[in-house]
Amino acid sequence: MPGVEHGSRGWRPRWGELAWASPWLLFQLFPLADLVTEPRPVAVRIVAGAALVVFTVVYLMVFGRAFARGCAPAYRELALVAVLGVGLAVTMGTAWAGLMIYLSAAVAVTLPQRWVWPAVLAATAVCASVIAREGLLEDVFILPVMCVLTAFALRGTRALVSLNAELSEARDELARSAVAEERMRFARDLHDLLGHSLSLIALKSELAGRLAERDPVRARQEMADVEAAARGALAEVRDAVSGYRQVSLAQALAEARSALSAAGITLRVPAPGEPLPGAVDAVLGWVVREATTNVLRHSGARSVAVDLVTGADAVTLTVTDDGRGGTAPRGAGLAGLAERVAAVGGRLESGPAAGRGFVLTAVVPARVPAAEAVPR
Repeated sequence: MPGVEHGSRGWRPRWGELAWASPWLLFQLFPLADLVTEPRPVAVRIVAGAALVVFTVVYLMVFGRAFARGCAPAYRELALVAVLGVGLAVTMGTAWAGLMIYLSAAVAVTLPQRWVWPAVLAATAVCASVIAREGLLEDVFILPVMCVLTAFALRGTRALVSLNAELSEARDELARSAVAEERMRFARDLHDLLGHSLSLIALKSELAGRLAERDPVRARQEMADVEAAARGALAEVRDAVSGYRQVSLAQALAEARSALSAAGITLRVPAPGEPLPGAVDAVLGWVVREATTNVLRHSGARSVAVDLVTGADAVTLTVTDDGRGGTAPRGAGLAGLAERVAAVGGRLESGPAAGRGFVLTAVVPARVPAAEAVPR
């Protein structure tokens, strides 16, 4: 914890915490001057001086613990400050009445709110009574007033320090949340990118193996496609690591046609139309990618249809296959895809198609503000 050291050495305050207490040490000049100038027995001087030293050290300890995060309140130390301060002020006179200002400061930074002001008023009363006993209240009335003002100042300071500590903790928590969100984003991107590319590589490698003996030329072409897909996957991973990866709908459809045709699956795509806004185009590209990956992995389909409907307020993309439908296993891909679509204010729906197969539908706004761009 800042300002606190644990272990065999116990608690030890740092100078940063003690800085809050140092301005009030100015009032030590009065009791010190009284020790030097007033004719008192040597024993009284020694005892009073030692008590003043202990009072000051314990007072600094109270402040060190009050402003150290995660440290328990110094109630025992505060009690010792109160006993020494009141005892010295009552027995030594007006020059020592200023110790009640220290007590008020220590009370303000240590006690709970409901006990602060009764304790401060009690210290103020002791200070005023000691001064009044010697008939000097009109001359040094500022000392009782300082007890109350000091408590107000230190109470406000403690509140500001506590608020600053809470803000610091909130900032740290936001930083941890941002790191966790970025890790999730990166994991989702790798799943989407590599899932599609590796499915294509596995499919074409299997096809090349079957064609190796009866059609070597076609097999070599398929292996060339495998090499190209592997290089493309490597480039995509590099782009994802750099944070610049963006998928377009046209690119996703072209990749889908290549992958599905290699698996003997026919693909029907919509006719080219007006260009879509960048964020819309990107998220629909991810939808086509995930749908293609799922068809290759799970569906056992023979045909896939992609339909695109562009309206004034929304764009709807539907991918339908004639495979096993709702019996296919579900993975993390659809969950990550739903997050992408939701990030631009859209929604994702999926389920068995009428009769046979599976349908995946994404509805996104036709216009997406720049602040809601698709998370990469």
